[in-house]
Amino acid sequence: MVSHPKHGTMKVSYKQSLKTLLPYGMLATKKWLVEQGLSAHAVDNAVKTDTLLLLATGVYSQYSLEITWEGVVASMQQMMNKGLEEQVPPVVVGGLSALSISGFAQYLSLGNTQQIHLYTKGKLPSWLHRLSLPVKFKGHSTTKLWADGLSKDRTLVKQYKWTEQLPPVYISCPEKAILEVLVDLPESVSFEHADELMQGLVNLSPRKLDILLKACKSVKAKRLFFWLAKRQAYSWFDKLNVENYDLGSGKRVIVKGGTLDKEYLITVPGHIAVGTKG
Repeated sequence: MVSHPKHGTMKVSYKQSLKTLLPYGMLATKKWLVEQGLSAHAVDNAVKTDTLLLLATGVYSQYSLEITWEGVVASMQQMMNKGLEEQVPPVVVGGLSALSISGFAQYLSLGNTQQIHLYTKGKLPSWLHRLSLPVKFKGHSTTKLWADGLSKDRTLVKQYKWTEQLPPVYISCPEKAILEVLVDLPESVSFEHADELMQGLVNLSPRKLDILLKACKSVKAKRLFFWLAKRQAYSWFDKLNVENYDLGSGKRVIVKGGTLDKEYLITVPGHIAVGTKG
């Protein structure tokens, strides 16, 4: 609780509160800070006294050398996960970004600006895109990808310990991240890139894959996953029974003019289909 200025303790009080609520390297919105017990007046006063740095309208950090994308995401996950610490945060780093962090892929993005792929059922905060950072945050809706209830399984995310002093960033496990990648193929990810990614996924968990494939609502992603996985013939692939999963019906044209795979009924590039194993 912040004391009234006439008591002479307000300055010390809000600065002490900010050190706890907003450590160096993290950011917070004014709304969140007020919800934690600071008054709006204290926040405004902190900006006037150069205790807080205004990053975007209603978004602050303590004065520090820099705010990294990891600090932004860790802060966002902390603010959005209100009282749900035992569940997966509402927004998670996934897809190509998660695979890169886990060491499975050289991060590739168009142009010189690194993209951080964020997966969420709702919308990303509008202030996220107003921050001056050398990265671009790209949001992906999970509404048509995952069934409800998946957010309760903490085994499907990993903690990325980007620094010892601050909270971790939650990222998708590799089993989840590859399905997140495949749902955007071939619009954002090429067949060749997806094939290279699958080549590195030697030790996936059949248990996690079973959970994810049953919860996945994208027929395209599931068919592509089985098609690409079969090419590698890893031991975990043999433990998955394709009949246990809903792969829909009918053909799916993923590549116009491509070769139809008769087992999974998807069109794939002819030059890759020729190299199919198994």
